[in-house]
Amino acid sequence: MKTDSLESTVEALLSAGCAADAISLVEQRAAAGEADARYLLAIWRLAGSPIARDLPGAMAALRAATAAGHETAALMEIALVANGAGTVPDWYRALGLLRAAARSGNVIAAQHLALLDAMSLTDEGDPVQLPAPEILNDAPPIVRLPKLLTPAECEHLAMAAADLLQPALVFDPKTNRMVNHPVRTSDNAVIGPTRESLVVQAILRRVAAATGTDVGQGEPVSLLRYSPGQQYRPHLDTINGSANQRIKTVLLYLNEGFAGGETRFDQLGIDVVARGGDALIFDNLLADGRPDPRARHAGLPVRAGAKWVATRWIRAKPYSPWNPD
Repeated sequence: MKTDSLESTVEALLSAGCAADAISLVEQRAAAGEADARYLLAIWRLAGSPIARDLPGAMAALRAATAAGHETAALMEIALVANGAGTVPDWYRALGLLRAAARSGNVIAAQHLALLDAMSLTDEGDPVQLPAPEILNDAPPIVRLPKLLTPAECEHLAMAAADLLQPALVFDPKTNRMVNHPVRTSDNAVIGPTRESLVVQAILRRVAAATGTDVGQGEPVSLLRYSPGQQYRPHLDTINGSANQRIKTVLLYLNEGFAGGETRFDQLGIDVVARGGDALIFDNLLADGRPDPRARHAGLPVRAGAKWVATRWIRAKPYSPWNPD
């Protein structure tokens, strides 16, 4: 059975309220060795719908789908092995899986491997060195790392979730939901754990090294695209009442060639011009753990072109995208 046929049949069953029949069909075809069914079963186990979330079971299904020749499953398995879905992160094993996928003819895996080979990395995937920081402000600390990313790495980050871009939302503390709000008018997408290629994860390890934090403290990267007239009005990145607060913000500027879009710290009188490949790092908290009002910042309106930026919020303690607070 072809993927489209399986997906359409399963979708029809689910839409008709026949979840048990849909699950039975996929499980039967997965047991029979069908790669697409094994992949779909893995997706369900990761998502926790229409079956219970089971990360180890999802990894087993991805391994089976990969063995049956499913190239997308192979890439997803590599990402989750490296970032530790349901287990301990294993960069070595993930890199071995990537090399095996590239040898088997997986074109995307080969592209990822070429990007990794162009990086200066330790055996654990950490950066060998970082660019010299430029201190823009002492209190709160605001640091720019020029050309932390190469153009190819910027493009990889931008394309990691470009297909998911939609109007950005903000957190509403009254309803505990993400809602539309005029404070933020960009398009947004999240590079979730299944899309964290080894290239993305090597970049995240670079960010961790630059911030003096562990890579496990970071939230999934948020990808933002600002078209002419779009902006992010003055705001703080902290979350009211969070038991695991955002201690640092890292902005990764992914492109150039647009007008406007500066990052403004209005209480400090600082405007930072976005330059492709640069990273901007600043602290969000005072010494006593309260939000620092001086860290309030805005993304000024883009006047022409499109601005692409990736945001990595660093928490005080390890953060799990599978069990967010």
